[in-house]
Order: sequence, then structure tokens, then C-alpha cells
Amino acid sequence: MIRIYNTLTQRKEEFKPIEPGKVRMYVCGMTVYDYCHLGHARVLVAFDVITRYLRHSGFDVHYVRNITDIDDKILRRADENGEVYTALTDRMIRAMHEDEARLGVLSPTEEPRATAFIDEIIAMIHTLVASGHAYAADNGDVYFAVESYEGYGKLSKKKLEDLVAGARVDVQEAKRSPADFALWKAAKPGEVSWPSPWGDGRPGWHIECSAMSNCCLGETFDIHGGGPDLLFPHHENEIAQSECANGKTFVNTWMHAGAIRVNKEKMSKSLGNFFTIREILEKYPPEIVRYFLVSSHYRSQVDYSEESLEEAGRTLTRLYHALRGVIPAKDVAPTGHDQRFEEVMSDDFNTAGAIAVLHAVANDINQHRREGRDEQAREAAAVLVRLGGVLGLLQQDPEAFFQADTGGALSAADIEAMIQARADARKAKNFAEGDRIRDELAEKGIILDDSREGTTWRRG
Repeated sequence: MIRIYNTLTQRKEEFKPIEPGKVRMYVCGMTVYDYCHLGHARVLVAFDVITRYLRHSGFDVHYVRNITDIDDKILRRADENGEVYTALTDRMIRAMHEDEARLGVLSPTEEPRATAFIDEIIAMIHTLVASGHAYAADNGDVYFAVESYEGYGKLSKKKLEDLVAGARVDVQEAKRSPADFALWKAAKPGEVSWPSPWGDGRPGWHIECSAMSNCCLGETFDIHGGGPDLLFPHHENEIAQSECANGKTFVNTWMHAGAIRVNKEKMSKSLGNFFTIREILEKYPPEIVRYFLVSSHYRSQVDYSEESLEEAGRTLTRLYHALRGVIPAKDVAPTGHDQRFEEVMSDDFNTAGAIAVLHAVANDINQHRREGRDEQAREAAAVLVRLGGVLGLLQQDPEAFFQADTGGALSAADIEAMIQARADARKAKNFAEGDRIRDELAEKGIILDDSREGTTWRRG
């Protein structure tokens, strides 16, 4: 039994998909006007692990993650760059795919773009207008009438009267109520637009996800997820417009990942305290970054620092050390470690508990090796690789992990040449030169391991 914390009910619930054995899940993706930052990576990795575990548990998962490719920020950035907006969005989408591939994030089943669903968006808006839940304003915009939906605020637990009372009043706005939100935005002169019954314009942000999820997953589906900043107003607005358009429950289970924090503030582009995935991967191997993100529960806030990434590197290194020089056995039956792993992961995807299981398996490998039980070590290694794979970890050859180039001064070829020079010096009885080369490598973060089979190396 899998239990999931449902943001809507604010408690853990037994997960029962609408269709037995199948999961339909929608996660809000990127607005592609800039490179993805570590906060985006947190969401990408969190729902990647959730998808992996649901599939590991036998579910057929239809995972939809959208792309917002038309938006005020996109148009503004394209204008600043002096380029057409599609050139910007295409470039950022390619970069996003490169970043997520490096982090080991699997591609979603579908990745719809908002601009490919304009007709469906217009049709949903038309339904809302016809049913009295939306209205065309004098300025050419179309707004959702929040007061027409009695359930508004049920996800965020916000009261409509408080939202209206605290809203900023702009005399230029054509809204009937300050809480109403745009479904369709009238085009400004020279701005990209599409024809509609209310005039040329483009969709508002919230309606995009309602239309795309409806088309890809149906009027009611199992799981909707996203980052913590989307709970209100985005997800609240999605519920309102979807349930008013379809007359059905929109989503059964709502999931939200925790924020990445820097100096106790949420990492975001608006605050200017963000680090792009690309910047971080220039300094740290991708699997270490993924381990850093996976080692905390997906709902918890994560404090970013170089120290925390370095600690993630050290702990992941211990797992790879256990696998080093061990060829995992094949077709190893599930063990007690598998059972414990599934127990913690079935409890709201507790990856921190799952990581603890991985380290327990690594300890078993090390003990088997110390006591000469090679076959048991190989069997335990197979379990470690199997369970690590559910988290998207430990799928590299250990030597590839240890020798990964992190942008340092020495390439793998440089290091191998120095190791050969050291071997030549030692063979010539010039041990002082051999020690000098070893010390030089150590100063540059390269650690040598000598054994009867020869010398191996790793980046420290």
C-alpha cells in the first residue's frame, strides 16, 4: 500500500488510482524564458523519483509535464534580446532537456506546449463564459469570475473574502472583482496573438494547464504536482476553472515539492538568489547534485550550500566505494533490504529513509568483502544497484564515477600520464620522484589507490 500526503486534505492517504494499475499524473513544468535553476531541478528530480517508484511498484504511469511557451516573461525577454519569441523558447527547451538528461531525469510520457493547444484553451474559455463562470471585459480580456465558484480556496485554505479585502485595486483593470483572474489577454500592438471570439489575444497562464491536462489525461485524474510556489494562485485557479468547465472533481491527489533555500530565503529568479543547473554542474558531477536533492524528503525545504553538496559527494562516494571492484550478481531475489526500501518509499516516497537502506546494503558489501565472502558481496552489490536505480543513482561504473571530469586542471589523460611516470620512477627505484608525483596529484585532488592489480585513481 502506497500512502501519499495530499495537499488538498493535508494528510497522508492510501493511494487508489481511478483505474486500477494505472496512474495519470500531471506536473507543472517550466516557463521557458531562461535557464533552469536548482529550484526547478528539485521539482524535476522529485517527480522523476515518484514516477520511478510508482513504476517499480507495478503501475503503468502516464506522466504529463507541460511547457509554458507563451507568457509575459517570455515576450519581454525575447524583446530584450531582439529575437522572435519562438527562437528564445526553442533554445531554452533544448537547454532544459540537456540539464534534465545530465541529472538523470527520465522524459515524461507527454510534454505538451501551450501554443499547441490554443483551440482547446479557447473552447474551455467559451464553456466558462457560456455557463456564467467567466466574462468578457471592456478591455478585450476575459476573466474568470472567482465568486461564481463556491469551492475557491479549498486547496490553499485561503478565504475569498480575505483575498478580495487584501487585493490591490487598480482603476485601470476591467475586473468585476479584484480576485478574478485572466483567461484570455487582449493583444497589445505588435504582440504575438491568436484569433478568438473575444478578439485577438493569447491565453492566460492558469487556463493553459487546465486545457492541456484535460486533453492529455481527462477531466479527472490521479495526481497533480508542482513546486511550492504554484499552490496559490496557480493550482487554486486550475481547480476553479476546471471544475466549473467540466462539472467534475479535477484531481484526487495534490502533491507539492519543497523549496530550495539560500540563506533562509526561497531560491527564485525574482529574488535574484538562484544558481542555474548549468552553473552548479560546472563544479559538481551531476549524480552528486541528484544525490543532494534525493537525500531529503520531497516535501521538505532544502538548504543549498557548497558544504551540503560536498557532503553529498562524500556520502555518495562511500556507496560507490562499496561497489568498486565488485561485479554485481545477476537475478538476485528480493531481500530484507528490498522490503525495507519499499516500506519507506511507500510511506509518501521517503527518499531519506531509502538512502539509509542503500547505506545499510553498502555496509553489508564491505563486511562480506572483509570476511572473504565474495559471492555474498556480489549479491549485495546487485541489490544496491537495483535499489539505487529506483532513485536514479548508482548506475555508473564505479571507475567512471571516481574519474569523472569536474572541470579541474587535470584531465583523465593527464592523470594517467602522471601515474605512468610514477610507475616508471618506482620501477627505476626512484622512490622520491614517485612520492613527489603522488603528492602533486594529491594536492590537485587526485587520490591514488595501490594494490597488487595496479594503481587506480579517483577525484577526491
